[in-house]
Amino acid sequence: MDASRRAFFGGAALLFAGSAALTVAWSLPAPPFAALPMCGGGAMKTMWLPERSGPGAAAAFIVMWIVMMAAMMLPVATPPLWRYRQALAAACVPRAARLTALAGLGYCSVWTAAGAVVFALSVALTAAEWRLPSLARAEPLASALVVLIAGAMQLGTWKQRRLACCREADACAHAAPGAGAAWRHGLRLGRRCVACCANLTAVLLVTGLMDLRAMLLVSAAISAERLTPRGVRIAQFVGLGLIGAGLVFVARAAGL
Repeated sequence: MDASRRAFFGGAALLFAGSAALTVAWSLPAPPFAALPMCGGGAMKTMWLPERSGPGAAAAFIVMWIVMMAAMMLPVATPPLWRYRQALAAACVPRAARLTALAGLGYCSVWTAAGAVVFALSVALTAAEWRLPSLARAEPLASALVVLIAGAMQLGTWKQRRLACCREADACAHAAPGAGAAWRHGLRLGRRCVACCANLTAVLLVTGLMDLRAMLLVSAAISAERLTPRGVRIAQFVGLGLIGAGLVFVARAAGL
């Protein structure tokens, strides 16, 4: 293994270890975004309360989101970024390491934007639940339906197309020189990654954003379907598991 490869994967490993350690530390012993009991008998599982919706709360959430997504997405983001680094080196493009880092920042910026959308939706939903307790009582059933829909999406052509798009983006590591090209490549990787993981990310949001078991299961599913040769088959198995879990959640929500 040459020095550049060791440095690249060593840095990725250190970043993964640091982000994973911070995620675990924030989740234990008491998750910062735990479910709160509602006066109507329901439970609020959204991440923030209305009074915590200011700029400081938004900034804190984005930091947490970036760290958590670094721990979850580095296993699938590192290989395509390394292939991009190799393509730059093969084309004798100067400052290949810096351009690869810039592509990584572009990738991260897409997930950061997704986190901002999640925060805004969470604030709006939380405020609505405080005003209308009936929404909080309906939350368990709505969460179960999200899991069911996410499982169904794993089984169809939608998921197959998303996985194919990710592999296409990974393979199209054009070695165009310049910071703009590197940034655009990172954005392309990020957009396709967010789209491919959207349904599984939704499952994580409704089952517990800082629940370590949920994060491990979702991370393992994303890595397996993206990195293994039988990714489509694995995605289908994950979908069947989600449908089974969703049916159990529906039964619990209905009091069965």
